[in-house]
Amino acid sequence: MINQTFKTDGSYDYVLTFTLAPSSINCANNLTAVNVSGPSRSEVFFFKESYGNQLWQTYGYSIGSNEIRRGIMGIQVQSVVNDRRGNMTCWPIVDTFLVNGIQNPRLYEDNGLVNSGFEVGPSFIDSSSQGILLEADSDTDPFSLVQSPLQYWTILGTVKYIDSKHYTVPRGRGAVELLSGDPSGIVAYVYFLKHGQVTLEFIMGDANDSCVGDFMVFLQVGNAIWNFTMRSIGVGSRERHSVTFKAEFSNTESVPISFYSFNETRTRNHQVLCGPAIDSAVLRFSSGLRTAKLYNGFLIFNFILAIISSIN
Repeated sequence: MINQTFKTDGSYDYVLTFTLAPSSINCANNLTAVNVSGPSRSEVFFFKESYGNQLWQTYGYSIGSNEIRRGIMGIQVQSVVNDRRGNMTCWPIVDTFLVNGIQNPRLYEDNGLVNSGFEVGPSFIDSSSQGILLEADSDTDPFSLVQSPLQYWTILGTVKYIDSKHYTVPRGRGAVELLSGDPSGIVAYVYFLKHGQVTLEFIMGDANDSCVGDFMVFLQVGNAIWNFTMRSIGVGSRERHSVTFKAEFSNTESVPISFYSFNETRTRNHQVLCGPAIDSAVLRFSSGLRTAKLYNGFLIFNFILAIISSIN
């Protein structure tokens, strides 16, 4: 086990980026694991051969908010012995720990979604060209004080946070690649305070990582579901999509807005799990957005919509 305590500064949520590798190639697939703990929670991360073509992988993990223990934040990483083969024990190797503090979300008047371009998340490691794996939190409460490593968005299954330095990103620096899973996706929780017509736009593409196959992305708003398909040859193509619907939701219940995928696609050369990249999600209201303010850790958009910043 290793641990470190550091001093926090300001009102931030803290996100950890770290690398994990098996002690030998025979321990590569689901046999190498670590338990990572923050002030109030812990998660176990497994090395999985299907998620990369190198014998190390990068993960993102939300440590928590300094409001839990103001001024002091601790991280603990402990080995998880998952298998023994004869005299061999599969011990994990960890390296390159980065911690970044994420401030309160930036608000934009023309968009009802926070972090819509997925620019706010764990720090990318300069030497890594594989992106950052983000996994579903065992705490699925959307109002938990512990935030997602991808600000504002809840993770379903396993997704890959990718950067424009090593992948084709439709816009800006970051995007989310939906890996094969049951399902793989992201969710935002929205409060609609008024009824009216709403348009949701997003970009779907491939990350230029030799991901070949038929992509299918489901967009779900409340109980309404749309699906979008795209044939990928893995060279960085993209398509812009939009749906228009009438918001007739109760203003006392949060409405999940989800992007997710079930089908399995793999890279051409290494047969690594891959999938569609999602970016630039924009939620627009027919009468526009009004003022916004922060209140008790939650984001509230007045008049038209309120977004509870459940997964900052």
